[in-house]
Amino acid sequence: MNFDLEYSSDVIAAEAAAVASLDVLVRSEQFSKALDTIYNCQGNVVITGVGKAGLVGEKISATMASVGTPSLFLHPVEAIHGDLGRVRSQDVVLLLSFGGETDEIIRLIVLLKQQDIKTIAITGNCQSRLAKHSDIVLCIGKLKEACPLGVAPTVSTTCMLALGDALALTVMKARNFTKEDYARYHPGGSLGAMLITVGQSMEIGKGDELPLVNVNATIAQMLEATTHTKRRGAVMIVDDEGMLAGIITDADLRRLIATQGSDALVKKTGQVMTPNCKCVKESTLAAEAMAIFHKYRIDDLPVVDEQGKPVGMIDVQDIVSIKVVG
Repeated sequence: MNFDLEYSSDVIAAEAAAVASLDVLVRSEQFSKALDTIYNCQGNVVITGVGKAGLVGEKISATMASVGTPSLFLHPVEAIHGDLGRVRSQDVVLLLSFGGETDEIIRLIVLLKQQDIKTIAITGNCQSRLAKHSDIVLCIGKLKEACPLGVAPTVSTTCMLALGDALALTVMKARNFTKEDYARYHPGGSLGAMLITVGQSMEIGKGDELPLVNVNATIAQMLEATTHTKRRGAVMIVDDEGMLAGIITDADLRRLIATQGSDALVKKTGQVMTPNCKCVKESTLAAEAMAIFHKYRIDDLPVVDEQGKPVGMIDVQDIVSIKVVG
């Protein structure tokens, strides 16, 4: 079979051109109103649509939920058969219909207006009943579908999806949604593992006794003070203000005793420690901590707060044991 690859290229070009044409819409007053409405929504952004538009709506809803805007998808047929009870007065409903005259959508918007629920429409027909009865209208205009017959939703659904992404991600940016926030919504899979923070994977801290002693303590005092700490692969050394001054690892201790014997026990920790040691904060990504472990060939990293005071200790095993699901 010889396929028409030129036509394939035309499909891509048609969809790309249509998406590019949305630039005017996203700079419009209506789009700004939609952003403001979604940003200030105190409930869920409920998204609805039929057929291909409904499938696009499910994707937009999933994107919003993953980037900080609570959202759910509501099928319009199910809505008029009881599921309308899922929609509350503080919700915002985003309705997708290219023609704007889909019976199920029109029936639904009448019910929503009766409950005084804020509505946003994405449609290609500015004169449709959907457009006329919605509070905010995002009109993508009359588009020619890429289908050879000109009927299968292709260009129109691509534009709906792009517009939904623009809404979701612009609101995400306005919320100052961080990588750490994103990780909380994506704990599974390799992406979630990459975005887990040191604070989330840290074994020592969070109420545990920290393995730390003062710079003026002797090695003997250090051993006595840290005997019952949860992990003793390393001890953090702090100054009189409680700031991290250095670290002493098991390897450091073995070398010291091997060279100085019992005399090592009277040495001050400040004399033995590695000063200016590597450390991280709780907000540091686990992936960044792993890079430090590999680069400097170390097994333990102190975790400090903004002032430089130890709040925990992370071990290389804390990172490698992060489970990746899916």
